[in-house]
Amino acid sequence: MILEREKGPNLAQLGRQYTGLLKEFGAQSSFDSLTQFSAMMQVYAGAMREISTKLENLDDEFQYKNISNPIHHMESRLKSLQSILAKLQRRGLPLEMKSIKNNIRDIAGIRVVCNYIDDVYRVSELLSKQSDVSVLRVKDYIKDPKPNGYRSLHIIYTVPVFLSEGPRVTPVEVQYRTIAMDYWASLEHQLRYKNSLPDADIAKHSATLLECSRQLSSVEESMQNIHRDILKQEEKKAGTVSLSELL
Repeated sequence: MILEREKGPNLAQLGRQYTGLLKEFGAQSSFDSLTQFSAMMQVYAGAMREISTKLENLDDEFQYKNISNPIHHMESRLKSLQSILAKLQRRGLPLEMKSIKNNIRDIAGIRVVCNYIDDVYRVSELLSKQSDVSVLRVKDYIKDPKPNGYRSLHIIYTVPVFLSEGPRVTPVEVQYRTIAMDYWASLEHQLRYKNSLPDADIAKHSATLLECSRQLSSVEESMQNIHRDILKQEEKKAGTVSLSELL
């Protein structure tokens, strides 16, 4: 498993962006200080690390017990100040720290890319059952895909981050998907946001991607069934191996 962490700006970099962004969004008189914002983002970064570590531990345990890794790779990121302010503005919310804490749950985000759909639900269920983790919200776009064909399981967890003044319960959004769902979503994102194609071409490719999503869903189900049969045979084989054969 590979964990890719997107590096956020340090305090000096954030300071250079801060004044300009507040002015751009008209928040210079209502938003809190850079120091307070940076301290808040450190808490979100801590929560993201807590959840990432738990997921890594689960993946390691699966490899030890089952000779397989359910997680192919993970990516983590903190939402930028620009994205945070834009989201508040779109929702017509005050541009202030309290508004962020009360309304935005995806500042800390982790994408967990699994090998199979069974792995998605197995890992998400085990993380949800941990004693210091709470589930705040679940959106299952695998069982109920978005109209454009997007499939993924989104869960917002809360986890305590222990600081010198005590624990801070903090939300982290985790997006679980398979490898096929991930490369589909990457292409769809590129088509939607990062291209200069004519509208007619975008509409044509979007329709093609929707059909691709349906086909991928069918292919993944077939491959999942094959993988289940393989696992069953491996479990039977493992159950008949004696200790002397392992030494």
